[in-house]
Amino acid sequence: MNGILIENIRQLVQVRESPEDNPSFCTGQMMNRLPYIENAWIFIRNGVIDGFGPMDSNPYREDIPLGTTVIDATGKCVFPSFCDCHTHIVYAGSREQEFSDKIRGLSYKEIAARGGGILNSARLLRETSEEELYQQSLARAKELICFGTGAVEIKSGYGLTVEDELKMLRVIRRIEQETPLTVRATFLGAHAVPEQYKGNQSGYVDLIIEEMIPRVAEEKLARYVDVFCETGFFTVKETERIFTAALRHGLRPRIHANQMDFSGGVQVAVDYGAISADHLEHTGPQEWDTLAGSDTMPVLLPGATFFLEMEYARAREMIDRGLPVALATNYNPGSCPAGNMQFMMTLACLKMKMTPEEAINAATLNGAHAMDLSYSLGSITLGKKANVFITAPMPSYEYFAYAFTSPLVETIILNGKITKT
Repeated sequence: MNGILIENIRQLVQVRESPEDNPSFCTGQMMNRLPYIENAWIFIRNGVIDGFGPMDSNPYREDIPLGTTVIDATGKCVFPSFCDCHTHIVYAGSREQEFSDKIRGLSYKEIAARGGGILNSARLLRETSEEELYQQSLARAKELICFGTGAVEIKSGYGLTVEDELKMLRVIRRIEQETPLTVRATFLGAHAVPEQYKGNQSGYVDLIIEEMIPRVAEEKLARYVDVFCETGFFTVKETERIFTAALRHGLRPRIHANQMDFSGGVQVAVDYGAISADHLEHTGPQEWDTLAGSDTMPVLLPGATFFLEMEYARAREMIDRGLPVALATNYNPGSCPAGNMQFMMTLACLKMKMTPEEAINAATLNGAHAMDLSYSLGSITLGKKANVFITAPMPSYEYFAYAFTSPLVETIILNGKITKT
């Protein structure tokens, strides 16, 4: 038998062993509760979590099963791997010139109006072969793994033609097949209106509905359909049309909403049963009441807010009103070229006034829920997939967000195997 026994863990974090401790996601005051075990052990067998507890209950101390790898984690913490539920890591090239333009005073909208932004990435992607696109994206996937991420949602949206969107989705599928990451694919054809449809946005929406979605569904390349429902991008009515087509083809909606304005995106997300509504910098009581009691997870992306120097989502008020929130990186070339969940947690604590406990719940259990993965990931629970990481020596789990530039992810275990990137 091949197993992994981790012993002498300073803190085993996010332990959910009893029914009352094991929700599919945390809401409101529950988000500030983070169960953990001091001086703990965990045993991994056949790719899943097979046992854990305090060291004085360790049944393997004197009788270690043959073939078991034993890891001494003295002074270290063990976390469930992060579940990054919003990324755009499949893209070509980079956009550092736009970074310089922003420093010189241009806004995100002004850069986009000059042919930058998403349309710039679309041009670069069309000029890049599928193999090269895969190699560039694979490097980012490996980077996420090194940062402690074990599950990731990846969107298309830089193709904006039938064939280029399918090319992106094939690359996403290959990342799922050839890395230890658990991957959820999202079709985001409604990311921007391509240059050839300038002045004919309704025609591009028709293309998404009549050609793109049927092909994506037929080839089983995505689980979700996303729309950038935002001022200057796609309207509520266009979003409703796209979501109707998505549901008809068995694809569940998710949405980019309320990043730059009160767009109505939150309401349409809930109306169509979207699994998540992401960004949410511009929300208030009306949106929060709409989200309350729904199955739509609010996903906050503080890295993009930081990079674009915008107002942060009002996480503190959302949680205090009883809502859940998830955290994700939004790793992309234009508004957040970063995939480090540790930094996102720091931003959540400092800029959105979340506690470390809330940030960890948002980056693990709630992120898993936003990908339909809370049954198998997001917590230390018997029978769940063994996606965990061991930190460098540190005094407590609060230290992870506190020491935000320190490389604290030391040993990575995905699918029950020690992972080398």
